[in-house]
Amino acid sequence: MLSWIYLIAITAEAMSGALSAGKRRMDLFGVVTIASVTALGGGSLRDIVLGHYPLGWVRHPQYLLFTIGAAIFATVAARWMHRLRHAFLLLDALGLVAFTVIGCTIARDAGHTMAIAVVAGTLTGTFGGVLRDVLCNEIPLLFRKELYAIVSLLTGVVYLSLLHYGVPSPWATSGCIIGGFVLRVLAIRYNWEVPKFVYRDELH
Repeated sequence: MLSWIYLIAITAEAMSGALSAGKRRMDLFGVVTIASVTALGGGSLRDIVLGHYPLGWVRHPQYLLFTIGAAIFATVAARWMHRLRHAFLLLDALGLVAFTVIGCTIARDAGHTMAIAVVAGTLTGTFGGVLRDVLCNEIPLLFRKELYAIVSLLTGVVYLSLLHYGVPSPWATSGCIIGGFVLRVLAIRYNWEVPKFVYRDELH
């Protein structure tokens, strides 16, 4: 099941990266690069932090080819997407929660504690999007007002808690992906946000 979820996640993230590159009028090489970084960057950082080698896309190079294909498809399908911002946010939300669950699972299966597994899941879910936004010269979604990293954290905590208390893995996985996705969409729709820190250095 996780293999299918992973393919869905890298497709969603690759397409969101391609759309973001398209907004910056990048050429095809730039589109593919941004899409690949978006889809595979979070998992790569997770593997580096956990000492999990070789990296996922190095061990399975077909994932890189799959990502490139998704990016090229997005450049074609974008012509019929009249509301690219909404498509971008929905794809990013799906990738966020799916990658979070996958990252938590990999860390848990490697024998790490729940705290480390949650961190690994959050890195997997968010870091690809951070790289995408930085390379596209935008403030990362992670640091904007809508709930983003919090959604990833909550998804990871709930998912690992369900597994800890004996909920079957398929139920925990599907439930957390759906629940996390809905939470992220609601946060976008109603502008739910984390309290902001505002500092003004006023000279007198």
